[in-house]
Amino acid sequence: MTSAQCNGITIEYESYGEGEALLLVMGLGGQLVAWPTEWVERLVDRGFQAIRFDNRDIGLSSKMPAKPPSFLRIVASSLSRRLAKSSYLLSDMADDAVALLDHLGIDLAHIVGVSMGGMISQSIAIGHPDRVLSLTSIMSNTGDRKHGRVHRSLYLKAPKSVARTREEAVDKGVELFRWISGPRFEDDSAELRELLAAALERSWDVQGTARQTMAISASPDRTKDLGRLKVSTLVVHGLVDPLVMPDGGVATAKAIPGSRLLMFPDMGHDLPKVRWNEIIDAIVTNAERAGFQPKGVEAATAGANA
Repeated sequence: MTSAQCNGITIEYESYGEGEALLLVMGLGGQLVAWPTEWVERLVDRGFQAIRFDNRDIGLSSKMPAKPPSFLRIVASSLSRRLAKSSYLLSDMADDAVALLDHLGIDLAHIVGVSMGGMISQSIAIGHPDRVLSLTSIMSNTGDRKHGRVHRSLYLKAPKSVARTREEAVDKGVELFRWISGPRFEDDSAELRELLAAALERSWDVQGTARQTMAISASPDRTKDLGRLKVSTLVVHGLVDPLVMPDGGVATAKAIPGSRLLMFPDMGHDLPKVRWNEIIDAIVTNAERAGFQPKGVEAATAGANA
């Protein structure tokens, strides 16, 4: 791991492999280690230079000085953008990511983002279209406030998932993912616990997550700007996602001209390992439409058919 000065702040990142750059943009409160090492390695095996990083306000990247919002303020801001006040927006986080590419000397990259990371990825494509080879938006939305909302049942559960101490952080994290993941959760729960423990060892900061949440609420609707994109786009979503409901993925695919929509009946707000081959194959195919020449196709196909 190493750090870079980007957009006036410090961004912690890791880079793997050689080839066309693929930038992995993590979601709300997620550190770079939330991208499983095996997932990254599979992308490298397909011929990418895979880059994962900590967004601002999380992990080992710079923490912002603004006072974090209360839970009630977060809920209120999700209901009305007028009530959302944030010291930064998703577009600022997109600028951080592009500044990281500048630091690495990368002019063009494939962008893959999950959840809030999908929103940031969309913002990269909107604000810096000349830097994006292909775009993959996973379990995200357009910010239009009508689609991809949080299921109301989670508003009652969310306060119970907030860790008050470091000691309970892993258990609370597992509890949260149990609520938002699809039916494959039990298959992946041991690996999830390992990822959460690795993140806790690096950093624990609930205030940064609260500020990131407010940045989502304060950012404008991207639908109109997404309609101007001319980039090979893949949208992936789970049909049982309660955190960003499935119509968020449908709205995203409708907004971006020529985009492809891939939805899974056994996927919630998670990346179930049983679906990795299909999702990674789809990411590669989307990149191929932008001229990418993959390697390891036969091995990946064999793995998918196993």
